[in-house]
Amino acid sequence: MKKIYFILAFTVFGFNVFGQKTIDQKVSELLSKMTLEEKVGQLVQYSGFEYATGPQNSNSATVLEEIKKGKVGSMLNVAGAEETKKFQELALKSRLKIPLLFGQDVIHGYRTTFPVNLGQAASWDLKLIEKSERIAATEASAYGIHWTFAPMVDIARDPRWGRVMEGSGEDTYLGMQIGLARIKGFQGKGLGNLDAIMACAKHFAAYGAAVGGRDYNSVDMSLRQLHETYLPPFKAAAEAGVATFMNSFNDINGIPATANKYILRNLLKDQWNYKGFVVSDWGSIGEMVPHGYAKDNKEAAEKAINAGTDMDMESRAYMAELPKLVKEGKVDPKLIDDATRRILVKKFEMGLFDDPYRFSNEKRQKQQLNNQDNRKFGREFGSKSIVLLKNEKNILPLSKSTKTVALIGPFGKETVANHGFWSIAFKDDNQRIVTQFDGIKNQLDKNSTLLYAKGANVDDQDKSMFAEAVATAKKADVVIMTLGEGHAMSGEAKSRSNIHFSGVQEDLLKEIAKTGKPIVLMINAGRPLVFDWAADNISTIVYTWWLGTEAGNSIADVLFGTVNPGGKLPMTFPRTEGQIPVYYNHYNTGRPAKNNTDRNYVSAYIDLDNDPKFPFGYGLSYTQFKYSEMNISSTNLKGNQTLNISVNISNTGNYDGEEVVQLYIRDLFGKVVRPVKELKGFQKVFIKKGESKIINFILTPENLKFYDDELNYDWEAGEFDIMVGTDSQNVQTKRINWEK
Repeated sequence: MKKIYFILAFTVFGFNVFGQKTIDQKVSELLSKMTLEEKVGQLVQYSGFEYATGPQNSNSATVLEEIKKGKVGSMLNVAGAEETKKFQELALKSRLKIPLLFGQDVIHGYRTTFPVNLGQAASWDLKLIEKSERIAATEASAYGIHWTFAPMVDIARDPRWGRVMEGSGEDTYLGMQIGLARIKGFQGKGLGNLDAIMACAKHFAAYGAAVGGRDYNSVDMSLRQLHETYLPPFKAAAEAGVATFMNSFNDINGIPATANKYILRNLLKDQWNYKGFVVSDWGSIGEMVPHGYAKDNKEAAEKAINAGTDMDMESRAYMAELPKLVKEGKVDPKLIDDATRRILVKKFEMGLFDDPYRFSNEKRQKQQLNNQDNRKFGREFGSKSIVLLKNEKNILPLSKSTKTVALIGPFGKETVANHGFWSIAFKDDNQRIVTQFDGIKNQLDKNSTLLYAKGANVDDQDKSMFAEAVATAKKADVVIMTLGEGHAMSGEAKSRSNIHFSGVQEDLLKEIAKTGKPIVLMINAGRPLVFDWAADNISTIVYTWWLGTEAGNSIADVLFGTVNPGGKLPMTFPRTEGQIPVYYNHYNTGRPAKNNTDRNYVSAYIDLDNDPKFPFGYGLSYTQFKYSEMNISSTNLKGNQTLNISVNISNTGNYDGEEVVQLYIRDLFGKVVRPVKELKGFQKVFIKKGESKIINFILTPENLKFYDDELNYDWEAGEFDIMVGTDSQNVQTKRINWEK
């Protein structure tokens, strides 16, 4: 027993069982040696000088000098083994030789680019998503990167907001599961491993609810809505050990998120007991001045640090103002110590004090320059992210021996566009990215011919190429149209009031349709678009998003049936912008519409059908899946009993395929109104043609909990509808009673 007590005491006093100092002990010793200015320096992040992801005001000579003086804690947009090593060498000239952290927007791949994030979410495949971030972390860390500003776990219900491409869609449960998979992929087996990078849960919080879908705009909502819809993915991320959080640009109920003490200190750091650190978004501390919340950078710095923002990204406010604020008694030095400690802990965990150059390894970088295994995975992931929206005439899959195929549209021979927004640019992108034309051509038989006509530009009124496109279509047995929005039309600062096909693309489609040729329409986008004419008049439509480095091969694999598409929509597709926001888990209202065309004194538009164009969870396959009647273990439950749900799924078609089986519930009556449906589970299952599989789900009272108007989180006894189906509209339902 004495030995046990000795070991426990050894640990308590700052050492591990082997007599070595713990990270906390090392950080405390380092803090004791630091001046106030050196501590504040750790809270400063600057961007590199070549590639900026925000409005830049860097003075390179000043920044380099500040690094040497220990007045910079982190750099973003500095990448490559050689480049990061140079900056790290400058940091090691400082008095205490504290290494820099290097951050980068590694959003959907690094050297190998994967589908844009919303497209990845359409796969509903958590294992593939995790693996994509594992690859991204391996590649990025080989280029000297320590930290990614991802995942974005904002819930978004407005496709006008450009940053929907960076998230996982409209549903809290799906978004939470995908966010956790991404964190696990980025951080791997733990920080300190050479293939692990620090993840960052962003944007904290409610950025996806910006009014009107306008980037950087205000958010005004009840605390109940905030807790129930927008905070759960962040809370789950904190519990999963995500290394960092990032503020959002918006204000929440009048308080900018960057200085919102309620979400940063009261919730994140106190109630959730979060131990990582919080970084501002680009310039968001200084932006509190135009917000009208701070009169100048000094007051902005005071409010941000007091609220709980630890690191200042590119506002130049902390270094200039925090030392003065401490000396004036406006900022408690303990808050500076706490923020500095949180950052230093991560540097120790990453092993940077042991070897500041451990991630700046040119040999490892060279190994990841063109990793063929990563590209092979990217091809698979791309094909699994495609959503088949229509295939009424069974034109797909195409035969590889089709005599003449025409590819028409502005994206057919694009290279860099296939990256989508938020990708890392490399000088050889034009050579290594697979175009749609090449992907299709490589799979056609040698006796087949692939024709091409651009037909139109992405975003102008030029119709001069129509004639060539029509002539090309007339020569073909089948026409593949490639339309949509440009790759830089969705992403940060890319909000759109009009989310139809841009330019004259729809006019081009109508002209090609007049030829009478069979048409396969591919839609390239980073968000849900409005394309009602096409949806009503074109029999075959596939939503291809932007798929990354292997885009052309991924698309061809689906078009020719090498891969049977199994993607499902992670966002509801509206009929028109006037229907936005539109999402599946809405409240019922006191006057709900009885059907799709009911418009008489009910909650509806008098000039529009009530349902969306394509619902959340929707996606077709080349095969058919038949659902048996759902079985439930009981229709009457009590207390902490478990409800078992099962359904038999049969593949009755001619192709092997994957189906995403979705579980929804509805709480019929509550102390606050409840949504008409809530996703509570899903399983992606592969079923061979002619085979059947039984899919099982489990529900417990934990799945029934919600926030009431006083923010109590609990469940109520009563009646519940249990729903299982292939999408949020096509479900079967059974009612149960669950007593406490």
